[in-house]
Amino acid sequence: MVQEYQSPVRVYKHPFELIMAAYVRRFPKCPLIPMFVDSEIISESQSDDGCVLVTERRCTIDIEAPRLLKRIAGVDYLYFIQKNSLNRRDRTLHIEVHNETFSNRVIVRERCSYTVHPENESWTCFEQSASLDIKSFFGFESSAEKIAMKQYASSIKKGKEIIEYYLRELEKAGVTYIPRWTSTLPPPSAARAIPVNSAKDGLHCKDSSCSAELVAGSPDDKLDADYIRRYLGDLTPLQESCLIRLRQWLQETHKGKIPKDQHVLRFLRARDFNLDKAREFLCQSLTWRRQHQVDFLLDTWKRPQLLQDYYSGGWHHHDKDGRPLYILRLGQMDTKGLVRALGEEALLRQVLSINEEGLRRCEENTRVFGRPISSWTCLVDLDGLNMRHLWRPGIKALLRIIEIVEANYPETLGRLLILRAPRVFPVLWTLVSPLIDENTRKKFLVYAGNDYQGPGGLVDYIDREIIPDFLQGDCMCDIPEGGMVPKFLYRTAEELESEENRLLTDSIYKSASIYKGAPYELLIEITEASSVITWDFDVSKGDVVFNIYHSRRAPQPPRKETHGIASLGAVNPQLIDKSWVLGQDYSMVEKALMCREGESVQGSHITRWPGFYILQWRFLSSAACAASSMPRVDDVLASLQVSSHKCKIMYYTEVLASCDFRGSMTSLESCHSGFSQLSGTTTSSTISR
Repeated sequence: MVQEYQSPVRVYKHPFELIMAAYVRRFPKCPLIPMFVDSEIISESQSDDGCVLVTERRCTIDIEAPRLLKRIAGVDYLYFIQKNSLNRRDRTLHIEVHNETFSNRVIVRERCSYTVHPENESWTCFEQSASLDIKSFFGFESSAEKIAMKQYASSIKKGKEIIEYYLRELEKAGVTYIPRWTSTLPPPSAARAIPVNSAKDGLHCKDSSCSAELVAGSPDDKLDADYIRRYLGDLTPLQESCLIRLRQWLQETHKGKIPKDQHVLRFLRARDFNLDKAREFLCQSLTWRRQHQVDFLLDTWKRPQLLQDYYSGGWHHHDKDGRPLYILRLGQMDTKGLVRALGEEALLRQVLSINEEGLRRCEENTRVFGRPISSWTCLVDLDGLNMRHLWRPGIKALLRIIEIVEANYPETLGRLLILRAPRVFPVLWTLVSPLIDENTRKKFLVYAGNDYQGPGGLVDYIDREIIPDFLQGDCMCDIPEGGMVPKFLYRTAEELESEENRLLTDSIYKSASIYKGAPYELLIEITEASSVITWDFDVSKGDVVFNIYHSRRAPQPPRKETHGIASLGAVNPQLIDKSWVLGQDYSMVEKALMCREGESVQGSHITRWPGFYILQWRFLSSAACAASSMPRVDDVLASLQVSSHKCKIMYYTEVLASCDFRGSMTSLESCHSGFSQLSGTTTSSTISR
């Protein structure tokens, strides 16, 4: 497996020429890096005007490895070839490194560059990327990979320190300024264009107060090391690399809104910086957010008055670490009454809005306190908790909410303080703890009775002056006290079911039914070739065939059928006229795709011609997909499950201009995953094909 590394942009608040003088001093050997034993120049060339200097060195490296491994390999040192290309006019240095030793077994590639800061021409930027591919290494491939990555991470960490060390040496020698390079040859007749990276919209920052965060101002810019340390925290070089690579992957492939760096970092932490696992985890959550418009929840959802009156929870200052503090008086809350009066979905949206508000408050506190704050503290008061809180539908709703929060808001809980836990608490904990991530469970602190008032209690985590009055503190807390929801506000089962369905379908997705003999068709008019039609649909009942057709003729308004199954014709008006001939009046532009019940299908089609495109979902009978004259068992079972020859789908389509299309899903076979309603989309998908 190829190991890759990508560094953030590291900024030196010194001119390029001074950095180059410091860089040269680290050769031929560098005592600050013991593993860098020696180097020798094997070739050097310079342009006529002295602008471009290309230097090739052979570097000797002493890797800290077990003596046995060195004896098996038969070497004491490793040799690398380093090629430096310095352009004094453009003020750039590009470095390419590859291994000479074991080049037929191990492939090492490294690229570094020193360039002028895009916003301040008196500063210098440094970037670094590398890859390691061990084909074979005497049966010690895994050990060699771990040793190499450890050594590399160590040298990366020292890189900036070394340059700064030699800058101080230059300063001691009285060298604090080196003039820019000027050509000794006559200037060319045509004026040279100013490089883009030397000025940006005429803005130059001459003093040291200009922030290095400028290089991370937009999603298309590169992450800066100072920005990471200021807003995201201290990360190891390999953790920085994972963040940058996942962020770059999102920019290249994700078609929607790019999540913030703090959000991406949470998913990496939740998967111990395993890039592949974190990417899958994050993509599932981004799909869920898009399907249910969670990004707009705080601006569009208005809390029902019942929640405002009877939901006993709210934000209350912050803890000693600067984390936003949320207080929930669960023991005083009538969970059964809220579920009976509002339904699961209202409570789910309430919890989601709390999490979204928590993310927003973390960003605000990061700015206020001047240090990264990525999680919040939750204080749960269980005073009053009893068996009525263990009402089965209420527990079911709680488990579902926990499942969704765990899948979409990882690493957002910094600490959970559970106060005044009664005897019934272990029963509740036994029910919910299996759904909570192990890393999250480690953040739980449980206090029984009045234990929270003593040493190691609340005062260790919350300033005494903001402890709420109902916990014997001095701070008046305006969180609702909850209480019993009046039973006359309860809704009937039919009303709740209607409400649940409305909330489930209140999204960008639409539902449709497909009948045998009456396919569901969707018309899309394309005025510009090379536009992109994208789709995302879930087959919730039955099996369907998905087709895409193109016609230059506009379909006529469908006529009402006066014979046959009239109700089906009314449900799905047909766009493809029965008199049309395939290959003459219209054509198939994608291979037909058979989709089974429970599958989720995403894909796109780049249009070749303007005209009218028809997306069609057609009922799939077992005979249509039988591989032989003998029906398969699963086909027979599927036909028995589909009542009245009816299938159901939930779909979403969008047309993008070619310039706006960011992705590589250009076939119908792009993705399949398991499907079930809202909670199902938050869990790990299963590949069904």
